[in-house]
Amino acid sequence: MEVLIDNLNGTVWDIPVSSVDWKTGRIGKVGTLDVKLVVNEPLKHPINNGNIVRVMDGKEKVFYGFIFDVGLNKDSAATVKAYDQLKYLMFNDTFVFSSTTATAAIKKIATDAKLKIGTFEDTKYKVPGMIEDDKKAFDVATKFLDSTLIATNRNFILFDNFGALDLRNIENMRIPADDFYIGEESLLFDFDYKKSIDKETYNRVKLVHDNKETKKREVYIVQDSANIAKWGRLQHFQKVDENMEPAQIKDLADRFIKLRNRESKELTLDCIGHWKVRAGSFVMVYIEKLGIKEYFLVDDCSHKWNAGIHTMSLKLKVI
Repeated sequence: MEVLIDNLNGTVWDIPVSSVDWKTGRIGKVGTLDVKLVVNEPLKHPINNGNIVRVMDGKEKVFYGFIFDVGLNKDSAATVKAYDQLKYLMFNDTFVFSSTTATAAIKKIATDAKLKIGTFEDTKYKVPGMIEDDKKAFDVATKFLDSTLIATNRNFILFDNFGALDLRNIENMRIPADDFYIGEESLLFDFDYKKSIDKETYNRVKLVHDNKETKKREVYIVQDSANIAKWGRLQHFQKVDENMEPAQIKDLADRFIKLRNRESKELTLDCIGHWKVRAGSFVMVYIEKLGIKEYFLVDDCSHKWNAGIHTMSLKLKVI
């Protein structure tokens, strides 16, 4: 494990490391790094807030970010907390956008924040115009992606890819099963499985549209009677943009119920670590006793490296 500290004056320290904890989240979370180092001469090898930290394990690029907390004790043990570029989208401001794609909007937000841009895939769908006052830039970016998901059933993730922001369709984040999978005889040492209709499940969608020409409120309802009989009525209500056409509203309702009219399945795994896995990845999971053999989406990922042993904890869901 290699941890390099760049103090921004032309000097880079290669400092011995005892442990690394790297965490990523799929929705609205900044990538974080907590490192324990050995610094015998802190005046000769200073570590300061704002310094760049780069972590690699052999050829694997693990983390590139910026230090926000530094601690040091009498035994020469130093602790460092760093964040990736997404940290710099956690500022509040006013955002005004006419109808545009999530790709264009997020690229503008990131460019205005002076962040480095990597691969930005085209989300294609034009999100209706929005005005957000005193909101976090990251939350606005997430709102664009949520609107795109509901309208198109295509899921995108914004993340820091070793120092450059990427916007990727999660379908392109799939790790081939013949390259890597997690199972009872492959990497896995503990799991917790849950099925739920408590938070993200809806079997009835009610959309309302205020028609500015007729001055009347139009109501659009799509429901699954069979699932209502099975689970009870679970309704999602939404007021849609007044400029939407009836066909667009009906299509939105159909897409939404297709996306949410099902149980959510969550799986938490503890297993041997693999640096290719991060929030937003698709990983194959095979657990015979549960009848599971399918791809799961990584919602949250925590890698721990300690004394040469690499483990990870994953929170997964079915898409």
